[in-house]
Amino acid sequence: MQIYLPSLAGMMLVFSATAGEIQLTMSAFFIAVAISQLVWGPLSDQFGRRPIIITGMVLFVIGSVLCLMATNIESLVAARVLQAAGGCTGMVLGRAIVRDICSPRQAASMIGFVTMGMTVMPTVAPAIGGLLDQFYGWRGGFVLMLLVGIGVLWAAIRHLPETHKDRSPVGPKQVLRAYATLFREPLYWSYALTAAFSALTYFAYLGGAPFIASQLLSLSAAEMGFYFMFVALGYILGNYLSGKLTERVGMLPMILSGTMMGVASVALIGGAAYFNTLTPLTLFLPMFLLGLGNGVCLPSTLAGAVSVRPELTGAASGLTASLQVGTGAIAGSLVAWLYADSFLAATPWGMVAVMAFGIGASLVAALSIKYVSTRNALLPAE
Repeated sequence: MQIYLPSLAGMMLVFSATAGEIQLTMSAFFIAVAISQLVWGPLSDQFGRRPIIITGMVLFVIGSVLCLMATNIESLVAARVLQAAGGCTGMVLGRAIVRDICSPRQAASMIGFVTMGMTVMPTVAPAIGGLLDQFYGWRGGFVLMLLVGIGVLWAAIRHLPETHKDRSPVGPKQVLRAYATLFREPLYWSYALTAAFSALTYFAYLGGAPFIASQLLSLSAAEMGFYFMFVALGYILGNYLSGKLTERVGMLPMILSGTMMGVASVALIGGAAYFNTLTPLTLFLPMFLLGLGNGVCLPSTLAGAVSVRPELTGAASGLTASLQVGTGAIAGSLVAWLYADSFLAATPWGMVAVMAFGIGASLVAALSIKYVSTRNALLPAE
């Protein structure tokens, strides 16, 4: 996803599209991911993780080819939807695989290390995407996506073992029953909403930063790609700290610490906008702190969410990921609209407002984890 962020402004010219229409290539991607994960998670509980990931990567490769063939914004959006539907299998089932083989605290630590590895490509992707755009145009990033997709598909076929041995039957009734069970779990919602609103904060930034950087700060695609690396580097460091510290200090301290880093990040960006001191550094360096906070917080929230009902790990992972991406899609679209067509047009305030809402809601949800956990401990056993 990040590899084509530096190309967004240029794609407006290529496709004769508005900022909102170009943002749709991201929003449709997020919505497709959110919906697809609701399906892939329960299916993996029945058929296993390995065949679902292989199927998803085949769809991702096909979607990447169609992106390269797109001649208008409508066909590009449709291809991005197919890309998303397939590519999200790795996102949702990676967490389920970790939970298959680890205890909750071990899973939180392991998810931190796994996510750190998964973040390597997104870290360098904006810089690579900026260079590819500069030399080969907007299709350069999609060529690289296609090649990576083929590589991951080959690796899954050759080297991915099956980790889910205890299969559960899945039909429409079983899927609905699984989600109904999760809906009735307050502790699940405390974890899941913390993760979802943290994601909303990050995607609000993704929805506004490319346009602010290119149109208000006059950054080129290559320069923008370089600055976007700050966010990913923070996220990598945060996941490393999560992997090293979670088993020692516990999940809740990691969640609260990461969330407070996000609060500080949004406050710094808001302060720069208020005092009219917004520069590339004051826009992107605070996002290093947000990336760091998300890296510290999210592995524990995700491990907590999928551990509330261990027998529903796939469904819980899918629903949590869908909440993250769904809120992200809404946030990205809202920020793009605020920047382009509202009374906040051509200012950073739309992005700042949505980010402030997201991190505030995430903090409330994080604080509720302790309350709900204590309440559950006091309830009599059924």
